[in-house]
Amino acid sequence: MQSLGEMATWLPLPGAIPQFCARYVDGALGFAVGWNNWYSSAITLCAEISAASVVIQFWQGAVGINIAAWISIIIIVVVCLNIFAVAIYGEAEFIFASVKIVTIVGLLIMALCLDLGGGPTHDRIGFRYWKNPGAMKEYIGTGDTGRFLGLFSTLVNAAFSYGGVEMVAVAAGEAENPRKNIPKAVRRVFWRILFFYVLGALAVGVLVPYDDPNLLSAQKAGAAGAARSPWVIAIYRAGVPVLPSIINAVILTSASSSANAFLYTGSRYLYALAQNGQAPRFLLKCSKAGVPYWCVGITASISLLTYMSCSTGANVVFEWFQNLTTIAGLFTWCSICIAYVQFHKALKAQGIDRNTLVFKSPFQPYTAWASFTFFAMIIIFNGFYAFCTPFSVDNFVTSYVGIPIFFVLFFAWKLIKRTKFINPVDVDLHTGKAALDAADLHWPVQVPRNIFERVWFWIA
Repeated sequence: MQSLGEMATWLPLPGAIPQFCARYVDGALGFAVGWNNWYSSAITLCAEISAASVVIQFWQGAVGINIAAWISIIIIVVVCLNIFAVAIYGEAEFIFASVKIVTIVGLLIMALCLDLGGGPTHDRIGFRYWKNPGAMKEYIGTGDTGRFLGLFSTLVNAAFSYGGVEMVAVAAGEAENPRKNIPKAVRRVFWRILFFYVLGALAVGVLVPYDDPNLLSAQKAGAAGAARSPWVIAIYRAGVPVLPSIINAVILTSASSSANAFLYTGSRYLYALAQNGQAPRFLLKCSKAGVPYWCVGITASISLLTYMSCSTGANVVFEWFQNLTTIAGLFTWCSICIAYVQFHKALKAQGIDRNTLVFKSPFQPYTAWASFTFFAMIIIFNGFYAFCTPFSVDNFVTSYVGIPIFFVLFFAWKLIKRTKFINPVDVDLHTGKAALDAADLHWPVQVPRNIFERVWFWIA
């Protein structure tokens, strides 16, 4: 994010990541990343619809209804929102995001109370479960090897959860005062991760032991929705009966809003590809409201893959989509690191002092190389469990099919268009920059008039 933030504040471009890859590295990389982003959004759309259909089955009234009915309803609602109600997209996403933030903050406060003995049972848990059965569960192996494999197996889930953080910079070309707001947003990604993800993981880790029979039986049975959530299990253990349905409703709204968001972003990725001449021109047709209906329709058609849940099982299909999405996202992050390394070399080759930049990320380019190495390691080894006895073809394919897809896109465009790797001296760092520099002079300076505005300006 630091690397992307530095590039986005130097030259805020619509579509950001594919543009940076094409401008600083190779046109073929820009093409591959652009289509990879669309593919990632489309598959994530499937994952979110699958998740929402699973979540609905948490309530007893939905158990006897075929899951295809819920998938159909969610697809129709999401498509209609993207075609007929796109004007309220921003407001709807703001409301959904607010609900999620309020919920996680409430859960963290509740977790602290329960851990300190504030629940109905008044049992002070502390870090009891980190001693027995332990903080880390062994996976496949035993001892230190098993604990390491257990940790490594969580990286794919973690990468899936972090997917989309790069959207902060993707909107740079359309953001208000990007050279002020993008650095602010990039810096706050760390605090969001720390608050929502790290504290959330810590909370469930101290409240629920990994060998809890309810957790294990729910996972084994493929229980629906919040039934296998450690938050819900912690609430049941504490004797608070009302909250599980509320949490499940929040999860449902979260999955549905994410499906809506990924259909929107996926269709816009496809539209941007058509604008750049990397997709058929008919995709540029829009409605009177400016909705690229062909792009929406084609992206939405991928969601029909979610009907595989009817025969294979919604939980299994969700895990397939999760793996596919995660690998696509990791390729995007690797491409960001490569683009930044080239950007860094270009600044040096063209005599531009990084100390003059609006936003200068620290410890570069070493952190970009370290991040690239880490992401590449996850891509290569993410499906290690498929090789365990017995060999799983399904797990192998879903873990590694994203790799040939990306490289086929890259080399196909490179061979067809005869693109070449760009020398740092020849990298175009300036086209479009003068107009953006001039626009910076017209943004009003926000001066807080009281403490409430000061807090709000810091948050927003």
